Amino acid sequence: MAAHSKLTSRNSAVLTAAGLGLYLAYRHLSRTVQQKKGGSEEEIKVVIAQHNQKKERAAVDKVFMRRLGRILKILVPGWLSMEAWYLALVAFSLIARTYADVWMITNGTAIESAIIGRDVALFKTYLFQFIYAMPVISVVNNMLKYGLNELKLRFRTQLTRHLYDRYLRGFTFYKMSNLDNRIANADQLLTQDVEKFCDSVAELYSNLSKPILDVILYSVKLTGAIGAQGPAYMLLYLAFSGAVLTRLRRPIGRLTVAEQKLEGEYRYVNSRLITNSEEIAFYQGQRREQHIIIATFNKLVKHLRNFIFFRLQMGFLDNIIAKYVATVVGYLVVSRPFLNIAHPRHLHSSHSELLEDYYKSGRMLVKMAEAIGRIVLAGREMTRLAGFTARVTDLIKVLDDLNNGRYERTMVTSNGPKSGVKEGSVKLKPGAGKLIFKDYVIKFDKVPLVTPNGDVLIPELSFEVKAGMNVLVCGPNGCGKSSLFRILGELWPLFGGTLVKPEKGKLFYIPQRPYMTVGTLRDQITYPDSHDEQQRKGIKDEELADILNKVQLDYILQREGGWESVQDWMDVLSGGEKQRIAMARLFYHKPQFAILDECTSAVSVDVEGFMYQYSREVGITLFTVSHRKSLWTHHEYYLKMDGRGTYEFKPITSDTSEFGS
Repeated sequence: MAAHSKLTSRNSAVLTAAGLGLYLAYRHLSRTVQQKKGGSEEEIKVVIAQHNQKKERAAVDKVFMRRLGRILKILVPGWLSMEAWYLALVAFSLIARTYADVWMITNGTAIESAIIGRDVALFKTYLFQFIYAMPVISVVNNMLKYGLNELKLRFRTQLTRHLYDRYLRGFTFYKMSNLDNRIANADQLLTQDVEKFCDSVAELYSNLSKPILDVILYSVKLTGAIGAQGPAYMLLYLAFSGAVLTRLRRPIGRLTVAEQKLEGEYRYVNSRLITNSEEIAFYQGQRREQHIIIATFNKLVKHLRNFIFFRLQMGFLDNIIAKYVATVVGYLVVSRPFLNIAHPRHLHSSHSELLEDYYKSGRMLVKMAEAIGRIVLAGREMTRLAGFTARVTDLIKVLDDLNNGRYERTMVTSNGPKSGVKEGSVKLKPGAGKLIFKDYVIKFDKVPLVTPNGDVLIPELSFEVKAGMNVLVCGPNGCGKSSLFRILGELWPLFGGTLVKPEKGKLFYIPQRPYMTVGTLRDQITYPDSHDEQQRKGIKDEELADILNKVQLDYILQREGGWESVQDWMDVLSGGEKQRIAMARLFYHKPQFAILDECTSAVSVDVEGFMYQYSREVGITLFTVSHRKSLWTHHEYYLKMDGRGTYEFKPITSDTSEFGS
């Protein structure tokens, strides 16, 4: 009697689990939601307004399916690709996993039936079957995990390579952050959003295919055990409850969008502190930076508190709809064939057979409930995937536009934001100018000096520089010196006129704060060439050592331990050493023209003079921005901009005054 009481209690627990299976399936989404963060209500409204302006919706519709289809062609390049093979491996593992689950239920109930019936021989038979099957089931489970993880990684690899191939093509990376304002925080899109998108695609593939197969198999099994009405009622209730909860959880999409925005802002203010740590330390601005970071973090915290309250409300509804009411439905479904004395299945069943059938039906009902719950949840996961798909699609579209010479940016004039720039009666448009490539000459012919924001610095700029004519560029801050070089380097578009210049590789730029790359000491000299490219050019390390000697850095080879030494060169080298490394880089590449933007300000006058003289000897024509009077002797012409829209281009003579002032 005690044994019977325990069994009854145990099977009641299984019966309750049938309803709990529904609840657990829905709670899976809640655990996912708990990982989300976002911003305040006002910021969410701003984000939504921005999205409405762009007419973009993160919804599961035809637009989403088209976008996803285009990206899937990138993720799976062909039917015979490794990605396709791993998709097949995951599908096979999911099918095997489902059949293993069915076998485990059948075998487990058979073992318990043998225990209840005190049949030792039957108990040993089923127990050994279970022992023999354990390695196979373990292999199936781990192959599924392996295939899914490898699929995520391969998806991410394919998409990342595709995006970086376009992001680092030409000057697209520069144009995206300086000329186009459609994409904010490109780093977050290229890293976090790509990873989340690929994980979401792979998980959705797993979370849809296996539950659908589970529902089919368990429906067939349960139909034979408790009739077709039982699974039908479960499907109807889960469809109803899933629709209700999905409707109530619609704010999750908006909260996800706000979370991405605030996460990007919070990461940005922290990266600014690291990037500009020296300047901030000199200004003693740590308290101000702390205020900025904490204020940004508080936005995140405020949204989290709002989100916690939202989860509190949803938790209450989850308990009612997906737990307690589902438990009642589970009792009604499972009990029908057992309480109905005239049910044909159990007219001649023994007590142990009733218990075994009841226990097996309860377990299968739990599995079926979980499977249908995962299908319902997959629909909501698709909404989240739609958000990432929209962001990745936007990134791909912007990259394609920039690579094709199209960009969008709000142009600011005195009359407010415009899509173009109006100077007098002529409307200037990006890309309206003509670019001609020609060696050993730079010629501006009626080229307006215009910033991407639309500020007209000089209406028309006309001058010509031939090889050997070194030019000193001067003028006050904001007059257009840097703008001139950005147009010359093809970073900014032409708004009109004609520009004649050598191709990109024949024009070299050295800023005041030179960039030191990650790599060896040799890499600092040959950048952007690699060691292999250096060898293909036939340049030996002895020649690099001679270049170091020309800039009076020959001692650095011994100090740093040779060409293969790897250091944090931005910290290891002093300001003057970095500027001389940049000049050594110039002598390695030997371009036709070089733009020197205050690039010797930390170098002594005698070393500076030697480097300028050597540049003339090797045939490099210089555009120099500098206020040092000692450099006048190394230049034949000067280009002076007054910052008020006028300029003069004249030879440097003995009568030339301090035009740099």
